[in-house]
Amino acid sequence: MTTIDSAPAVPAPKTGLKRYMVVRTFPPGALAGLDATAKKNVNTRNSSQGVSWVYSYANADKTKTFCIYEGPSEQAIRDAASANKIPIDYIVEIPVVLTSR
Repeated sequence: MTTIDSAPAVPAPKTGLKRYMVVRTFPPGALAGLDATAKKNVNTRNSSQGVSWVYSYANADKTKTFCIYEGPSEQAIRDAASANKIPIDYIVEIPVVLTSR
């Protein structure tokens, strides 16, 4: 991972992993049941693919998410999403961190 100008807001991924942004679209209300138990289950299935969910952003009505993941490959991210029955609109590898400083 490359950082431009300053320290990244988030640490670099672990050695051998890459960072990805995953964009998803959900039907209204689909994220309503995303509680601690659901997140734990997602993270367990992700780890079986060597994937870690770092964090996510959602639009105001929670129908679109922008999620940051770390994993060995784009295919591993796709396999984890499939195991979790979570849609993917598209994935972008994000190897460079730009900071505001």
